[in-house]
Order: sequence, then structure tokens, then C-alpha cells
Amino acid sequence: MTHTFPELVIEGVLVAPFVTYFLAALVVVAVLRPILHLVGFAKILGPSPVAEFSLYVTILCLLMLLF
Repeated sequence: MTHTFPELVIEGVLVAPFVTYFLAALVVVAVLRPILHLVGFAKILGPSPVAEFSLYVTILCLLMLLF
């Protein structure tokens, strides 16, 4: 069972799949930040930068596992 990773080609330059997952996770977190702020995410989990980074890493790992 081999998994072929779709590579992104930008003006003839092959970009590693991790870069596309990295950018997609950034977009997802950027969309979720206002929603989480309204819900009170920072009040529940303590230090906001640590909680947001852990959320980002979780989303990044899920994207890499699913796609």
C-alpha cells in the first residue's frame, strides 16, 4: 500500500505536501479564532498562545492523516 502525495506546483517549482498542509491549517485556525474567542476558549484553557498552538498542531496532524 503506497500513498502518493499530491505535490503543489507553483511556476514550475514543486512544493512539498507538508507546506500545503501547513498553509491549510493556518487558514482553518484563522477562521476558527473569532469563533473560539466568542465561545470563551481562552478562559477555559488558560494561556491563549499555548492553547492556540496546540489547536494548530492538532489541526495540522488531522489534515496530514486525512489527506
